[in-house]
Formats: sequence, structure tokens, C-alpha cells
Amino acid sequence: MTQSSLAARVLAGEPRAVARAISIVENAADAGIQLVHAIFSHTGRAFVIGVTGPPGAGKSTLVDRLAAEIRARGQTVGIVAVDPTSPISGGALLGDRLRMQAHAKDPGVFIRSMATRGQLGGLSRATGDAVLILDASGTDIIIIETVGVGQDEVDVVRTADVSVVTLVPGTGDDVQALKAGIMEIADVFVVNKKDREGAERLAASIEGMLSLRTWADREWRPPILATQATTGAGVAELLDAITAFRAQAGDVARTRRRTRAEFRLRDLLMHRYLARLEGHLLKAGELDALVDKVAAREVDPYAAADQILQQTLKSG
Repeated sequence: MTQSSLAARVLAGEPRAVARAISIVENAADAGIQLVHAIFSHTGRAFVIGVTGPPGAGKSTLVDRLAAEIRARGQTVGIVAVDPTSPISGGALLGDRLRMQAHAKDPGVFIRSMATRGQLGGLSRATGDAVLILDASGTDIIIIETVGVGQDEVDVVRTADVSVVTLVPGTGDDVQALKAGIMEIADVFVVNKKDREGAERLAASIEGMLSLRTWADREWRPPILATQATTGAGVAELLDAITAFRAQAGDVARTRRRTRAEFRLRDLLMHRYLARLEGHLLKAGELDALVDKVAAREVDPYAAADQILQQTLKSG
């Protein structure tokens, strides 16, 4: 299959073509770059929901129920579930598709598990391209479920239009509610497993954190919602809150899309520069030799970096 025909099939919304396209961009091949070239002008229509939070918060079940609610309202949904990487295969370790079998026969739901492949921040490096592919295929709403690594998991705010932080009582999250990190990126807070002891205390802790900040009249103040994902309780209200954010936060959405574009461009420049540096500008083993010198304290890392930059400037 040629890249042009694959792109055409993606734009036609064919599920197999979408799956194939995501596999291509996940493998970071030149074919993936060509594919993004072909579809990029057809993107920007989907609304992207990021669901993050610590392990054990019930994110997968919540996403499963949220997808069902979105479908009940007549919209198509794509789910990108980012899982830890298997040290053996390099693939997604947990496989969220196995936990979302209720949607297996629904053509309006597309589910893809992606491995982080060592990427920090809770997302796979190919997540952004997977979102572009789903967007180009005509998907109405895309949900990104992050890997669940804790408070460093903030890259979702650079990828999603709205960030949902999911917490659960009884696991120390009432302490996390008073800290920085993922708590600062939330547009909507969800206290999941609301039947557990401590749910009200956790919600009060979040409210206390929010009350420390002064909110402008028209500024979006993150609501705190209680859910029981296993039964679906509170999920309709969650989607209502997400819809309200989408309607109200027009300027925020535009700013985020520009921030997303800048982050993506800088990220690509960094990685492509390093690839060119190691593949074309430095001699074989030269970077390793510098690393050895830094490790042996023979040269500091800033001086080593300056040395490399001066060499590349001379080469350029």
C-alpha cells in the first residue's frame, strides 16, 4: 500500500487504515513523516480530552464509561491509551484494549494502546501523531489516557484540549491534592470510587487548594466531580463539565493549540538535530568518548556541549 493510498483511506475513516497508520508513526519511520505530511491539513476538527492521574485511580474504567456516554450522544470517539513499555517486546505492557471489550463491535469507537517506550511525562512520543491520524479520519472526540506515573505526568496538557485529573480516596491522593505537578494542569477534577471512605475529604482538600487562588469573573474554575466508574455514576455529569469547558474556554483552547504546536516543533527539532548530529556531523565514537570524559570528570557537561556545538557550526 502506498502512502498516498493509505492517507486517502485514513481520510475516508477506514479503521484498518487508521490502525496501520498509527503503527507506522509509532515506529518513527520516514513513512510516518510522509503520512503526517499528507493528512495534516485535514486535522484540527476533533476535540481532545486528556485523562491523567496516579495509578489505581480507575482511569481505564472511567475512560470506558466516558466513551459509552459520548457514543450515547451520537459522536464518534477514539481512545489512545498509553501504557508502560514491556522490557521484552517493547510493546504496551497492560493493553487497555483488553479492558474495553464492551466497545469491540462498535464502529464508532477506535481504541489503541501505545507503549511509552521510555518517554517521560506520561505519554508516548507518537501520541501526538496518533491523535492527528484519528482527527484526520473524522473522529469527533479523542480521549488520551496517560500511563499513570504520578505527578510528573504533565505532557498531556500539551496534547489535549481539556485535562481531566482523576484521583481516588484512600491512597494518599488527599496529600497530593495539596502539592504541585498534575494538580496544576486540571481543568476538571474527578474523585473516582466515591463510595470509598475519604472521598468527601479528598474533594475538600482539592477545594481548599483551589480556594488559595484568586479567580477572575470569566475564568474557568475547575469543577470537582464525584464518580463511580464501575457503575457509571457521575460520568454524564463529567461529560457535561467537559462540554461546558469546551463552550466557555475558547481563548484558552486557542492558546493551548499554539502552545501544542510550539512544543511539538521544538521537540521534533531537538530529536532530529541529535539524529543528524550523531549520524552525520560527529565521527564514529566521538560522542561516546565525550560522555566518558564527562563521567570521568575530565570535562564538565557544559564544556562538552559547547565543543559539540562549535564543531557543528564549523561543519555547517
